[in-house]
Amino acid sequence: MKFDKVRWGIIGCGDVTEVKSGPAFQKIKNSELVAVMRRTGDLAKDYAKRHAVPKWYDNADDLINDPEVNAVYIATPPGSHKEFTIKAAKASKPVYVEKPMARNSNECQEMIAACESAGVRLYAAYYRRAQERFLKVKELLDNRAIGEVRFVSSTQYQKASGDVLDPQNLPWRVQPELAGGGLFFDLASHTLDLLDFLLGPITSVQGFASNQASYYRAEDIVTGTYRFESGIHGVGNWCFTAFEDVDVNEIVGSRGKITFSTFGNEPIMLTTASGTEQWSFERPQHVHQPLVETIVADLTTGNFQCPSTGVTGARTNWVMGEMVKNYY
Repeated sequence: MKFDKVRWGIIGCGDVTEVKSGPAFQKIKNSELVAVMRRTGDLAKDYAKRHAVPKWYDNADDLINDPEVNAVYIATPPGSHKEFTIKAAKASKPVYVEKPMARNSNECQEMIAACESAGVRLYAAYYRRAQERFLKVKELLDNRAIGEVRFVSSTQYQKASGDVLDPQNLPWRVQPELAGGGLFFDLASHTLDLLDFLLGPITSVQGFASNQASYYRAEDIVTGTYRFESGIHGVGNWCFTAFEDVDVNEIVGSRGKITFSTFGNEPIMLTTASGTEQWSFERPQHVHQPLVETIVADLTTGNFQCPSTGVTGARTNWVMGEMVKNYY
């Protein structure tokens, strides 16, 4: 399947599409945003007007079956990702689906199978794989700047705040039936996917998940250990009811270490016997844009090089599922 131009339709034009993703579809060569959908029609109409999108819908089926739409971006909560992906695949339209890719690994595999059967591409929105900041980390690893990689540690914790403290108005991100789990699924998925990108697939996982603060039903703390296919070891701690916000990943090798954050914009740090070097990067205005550029290139040239596919996205779902299965 090869397009002269990718004409996108968005299902679920909520907050994530306002700046992070939506405008990118209009700014990339051979790409345009032609339709948006939201269940509340007035909100879809308002989004279309503000972003100069020609069409809006309040029904996903109508957008999927619009003949002018030839690719679909699914930006709804994970609970509906499988349904909309399968419908788009049956309509022979490639899919770009928000992360986490689905609520669990089984749903991911159904999505992959549907797209393979229909002969369409499936991409997962782990956009950090294409950002200059994380490509620098990969370059350092590929150039053996720290020698042989031995292990990686990730520590990410934050304060409980905002609507997660309101039991009458809980966000979908802490409702397992919609999200697959709690904030671990929403946030730690970025880190675990990055580790897959940087160090290769994780093939063995052990984890413990609990709910310590009782603000909601989902897990609020997860601790895990894992081994990569290459033999590298890893350990991670995620807590969403701590006293401050911390976000640090450290990849340790035989000759040095690389330190970086997943969500912050601190410099990438390389520490070796020779001292410390660091690199700073400007955050993209539209954080999805570098990844979407690779998707558009895939679909218009047929030379598939996008680093974030349904297959890689499903691996992250499997790892998360293994880490929380004691809780669920």
